[in-house]
Amino acid sequence: ALLVESGGGWVQAGGSLRLTCAASDLTIGSQAMGWFRQTPGKEREFVAAVSVSGGIKYYADSVKGRYIVSRDNAKNTVYLQLNNLRPEDTANYYCARLVFWDGKNRTRGDYWGQGTQVTVSS
Repeated sequence: ALLVESGGGWVQAGGSLRLTCAASDLTIGSQAMGWFRQTPGKEREFVAAVSVSGGIKYYADSVKGRYIVSRDNAKNTVYLQLNNLRPEDTANYYCARLVFWDGKNRTRGDYWGQGTQVTVSS
């Protein structure tokens, strides 16, 4: 596996989770990384992206102020801290290595993980 997400699970509304995206046999330290989510029957949705250095981050309006994206290039890993979760955050969350990022929500990824399920109950 090249990108593997973990850390998903079931949580009550208001709770927190920390998602991890670990890369193996794939270098991510020279490219931006993104997080996305998808629910059955809906299109994949941009959640957050982080620059190579970690100094530039962008969030979807729906998660701004609640989620925090970060990365540790030495560990070839990207994180997504999910706080104050809501039932509408329920989705399968994916990470991707980005070959294009406009600094906002326009992205294109070349490698994607299989996703980790986050379920938030009310």
